[in-house]
Amino acid sequence: MKFNYQARTKNGEVHTGQIEASSKESAASLLQGRGLYVTFLEGATPPLYARRIALFERISRQDLALFSRQLAIMFKSKVPLIEALEVLSSQTKNIDFKEKIFKISEKVEGGVAFSQSLALYPKIFSPFYIAMVKSGEVSGKLSEVLNYLADHQEREYHLTSKAKGAMIYPSLILIVIVLVIALLVVFVIPNLVSVLEAGGQELPVATKAVIALADFSRSWGWLVLLIAGVSIFSLIRYYATEKGKAFFDKLFLRLPIFGSFLKMVYISRFAENLSTLIAGGLPIVQSLEVVGDIIGNVSYKNAILTARDEVRKGEMISSTLNQFPELFSPVFVQMVLVGEKTGTIDTTLINIVDFYQKEVDRAIDGIIGVLEPILIVFLGVVVGGIMLAVLMPIYQSISL
Repeated sequence: MKFNYQARTKNGEVHTGQIEASSKESAASLLQGRGLYVTFLEGATPPLYARRIALFERISRQDLALFSRQLAIMFKSKVPLIEALEVLSSQTKNIDFKEKIFKISEKVEGGVAFSQSLALYPKIFSPFYIAMVKSGEVSGKLSEVLNYLADHQEREYHLTSKAKGAMIYPSLILIVIVLVIALLVVFVIPNLVSVLEAGGQELPVATKAVIALADFSRSWGWLVLLIAGVSIFSLIRYYATEKGKAFFDKLFLRLPIFGSFLKMVYISRFAENLSTLIAGGLPIVQSLEVVGDIIGNVSYKNAILTARDEVRKGEMISSTLNQFPELFSPVFVQMVLVGEKTGTIDTTLINIVDFYQKEVDRAIDGIIGVLEPILIVFLGVVVGGIMLAVLMPIYQSISL
């Protein structure tokens, strides 16, 4: 929200204006960071249409990728880190992210390491991100590390955007199916039933079934929706537990078609994250630990952490991954083995990422290509079947 302020400089000059911040305290902190001493600060009430909606202002992968890329460019151009952060804070449109960047710059200016400052905001900067920045600080290659992170964020954003975009059309078809059935049940069938009952003829079994289903939906539809809502809520709560997540993660990997697709996504994520961490200078054991924590699937996490423990004992990554053929394909394990033997595991993993990302793109296109006609046919069968069952007695009475 916006705040009207009045403040003075060290020289006594009076400044007035407006500043955007998420709270009054944040606004005061931002003004103090500009060297101003606040004498008056009050929230400016915007019109209803101009008020912020926090749901649409969350910090996205795209925001983080842009932040990493711009910071890398400025750092490479010899712009001091504190100055670069202040510039990004002033240019960022997302108010929440703007404040976080400003506070990070304050911490860095106060002598706190950049990676430690980022760690104060774990919901924005993942352990992977923080570990990469820390490795860049230690090795003196922070600019290169930030470029790696920007590339990584952009690839992740591309994958998630493609998957979400691909599901828009099937979701719209499902919504249309539900709406059409609801309209038939609530408005069309009751009117046709009165016509059929007036005729006094024996109704076909299919017609009786449709009428009974329509009556049940109008009388007890609220109960069905309530049970469905409670069931979905319970499943979400169960998935939030460790036991529930482990169960569903295994179940998702066993689903036809979708299971194979998810495995390609997780293998690609594993290869990309591990490659980025190793290229950034992190030891393999630490890299595996970080990747295990952010992979997003309990089955893959357990396999990766097992590989971490074996590598500590002197074993190779490929030999451990080979123990999990249901998670890692023989081709993937063989390519990791080649990378380990040649000492080029980071570049080998990047080649694997390129291969699997192309496969993921093809899989998404293939799944959507199959789903669309199935859903359209399903819509036609359901709606056509209902209408046929209802109109059949009318046609029979006319033909007689």
